[in-house]
Amino acid sequence: MAFRSCQILGRPVIAPINLTKTPSRNCYFSVQNCSLSSSQSHKQLVSEVKDKLEKEHSSLPIGKNGRDDEDMILWFLKDRRFSVEEAVAKLTKAIKWRQEFGVSKLTEESVKSVAETGKAYVHDFLDVCNRPVLVVVPSKHLPDVHPPVENERLCVFLVEKALAKLPAGKEDILGVFDLRDFATENADLKYLTFVFNVFYYYYPRRLGEVLFVDAPFVFKPIWQLVKPLLKSYTSLQKIKSKPVRVCSPR
Repeated sequence: MAFRSCQILGRPVIAPINLTKTPSRNCYFSVQNCSLSSSQSHKQLVSEVKDKLEKEHSSLPIGKNGRDDEDMILWFLKDRRFSVEEAVAKLTKAIKWRQEFGVSKLTEESVKSVAETGKAYVHDFLDVCNRPVLVVVPSKHLPDVHPPVENERLCVFLVEKALAKLPAGKEDILGVFDLRDFATENADLKYLTFVFNVFYYYYPRRLGEVLFVDAPFVFKPIWQLVKPLLKSYTSLQKIKSKPVRVCSPR
């Protein structure tokens, strides 16, 4: 089975603008100074968040994905439009959740039984935009077969695995929902709510685009129930989503 990457995963390329005049040195240095100023401002804000977390939440862990992880702090600052107070609040919630959920303890072995169903996996290859691809096959999801916590662990493990594959300079992943053979018994609104929470509170702006492959008619009423939920998650509404069809086998 093959995807038509030019239509499914591709994006329009924006051609560079040809300037009629060569920028002067003054213009060049002005842009450079602006960029430098912005970088310094970001560093200052990161430092402010670190200080507040240390003073107000000293019990939180340090290290990667901890209260002193500057990359994580900067990402949450961007998500909160560089509001220190909002970033501190959201980071605190995210770090505590990681501890309680045991994110660092998740392994291939710990999610093996539910992963073997094939209901979700990280694709071996990146998409045409050089992003990791998280594939979900809802037709293989039967809510009563596995305890909800096992499905939740698989979800988080795969998100972590996809993010670990991010190439330098890339910040988000692609989600592909293969809806072939989807039926009403595969619907699980409680689990979908968990997924929304995960991407909104703990992995903000990491899901850059979602593709729905061969969505059947029966999926439409399910989607109508899901859409109102998205109103509670402002940033998730900005995720690009579009239906696609699979090509015939080559």
